[in-house]
Amino acid sequence: MRILSRYVTYNMFNGGIDADGSEHRRKEQIQILASLDPAPTVLVIQEATGWHRDGWRRLHELAYALGLVALHPVTSRIGDGENATALLYRPSAATVIAYTPAVGVGKFHHGLMRARMEIDGRDVLVLGTHLSPANGAARLAEIGLWMTDSGGDFPGMPDNAVFLGDFNCQSIRDPEQDWSTVPVNLQPRYRTVLPDGSLGEADRAAMRVLLDAGWTDPDDLMSTPRAATVGHWYKNEPTPLRLDHALIRGPGIRPTAYWTLDTEATRAASDHLPVILDTH
Repeated sequence: MRILSRYVTYNMFNGGIDADGSEHRRKEQIQILASLDPAPTVLVIQEATGWHRDGWRRLHELAYALGLVALHPVTSRIGDGENATALLYRPSAATVIAYTPAVGVGKFHHGLMRARMEIDGRDVLVLGTHLSPANGAARLAEIGLWMTDSGGDFPGMPDNAVFLGDFNCQSIRDPEQDWSTVPVNLQPRYRTVLPDGSLGEADRAAMRVLLDAGWTDPDDLMSTPRAATVGHWYKNEPTPLRLDHALIRGPGIRPTAYWTLDTEATRAASDHLPVILDTH
């Protein structure tokens, strides 16, 4: 079966730039993405940190290497203005009908991008985001309205949609982890907070609400679950989790493959691994 569309989401960890100014990781990330065959139809990247300098030179370098066009990024609301999320597309396979680079300005820790595209003859809504790393309550507040509305029929919106991003939220199919492997000071990010302030099981509320609103996790349609996207980088956070996702909706989005690009090269390039969704 011929692959018609490829959607990729990738958190590049501080823009691929290390604290000493080295851009070795960033160069390697370009090579990783450029080696994909076929090339991404749509690519959403998180943590394009520092890329706004020099007229977004690094973003356009990535676009040129992949044969993509970069839409204007959204800068994170929280922080020092260095962080951004970006959406790129392949002009030979997709045409932009409308684009909102910063949906719900001021409502997000990072941001939400919304593009309406014609992709392989279909009208497709593409959402790209980086949800809050703070805690489950913050993520749950972010997904309301713009992200849940898009899970089903909505006036003026197409029937088909793809939602790409670093959700900072586990898959509902991931087993409950051994929290003794996670530093206590980091656990509130990823666990539910009980009324008395104690910590409960893994927070999956945002993902559950999205699925209940009509989005589909392609993992539910595949015979083999994909690999984790984090857990390989930090020695004090070794638990493998799937925090990066590509959700789908509509009769025109039929997944043929959905996987985490887990290689020696991708493990050395970022604390997150790329996620790839192929559709027919």
